[in-house]
Amino acid sequence: MNIERLVSMANQIGTFFATDPDADAASIGIAQHLASCWAPSMRQALLDHLDDRNGEGLVPIVGKALRDHRERLAGRRGHP
Repeated sequence: MNIERLVSMANQIGTFFATDPDADAASIGIAQHLASCWAPSMRQALLDHLDDRNGEGLVPIVGKALRDHRERLAGRRGHP
C-alpha cells in the first residue's frame, strides 16, 4: 500500500476522533485504532513517513498521536 493511501486513511481516523473535546483521549483513540486494526507494516510505514517527510499530509491530530504513542504503534510496549 502506498504512503499517500495510508496518510489518507489515517487522516480519516483522525477526523473521526477530532470530535472528542479531550485531545489526549482523541490521541489515545487514534493510537488504539491503528494498533488494533492496522497491520504492523502499515503502522511502520506511517512512522517512517513521520521521520522521513515529517508526516507530510497528516492532519495535526494524527501526527500528535503517532508521536505520543510511537512505541506502542511500533509494537514495543503495551497499551497507550
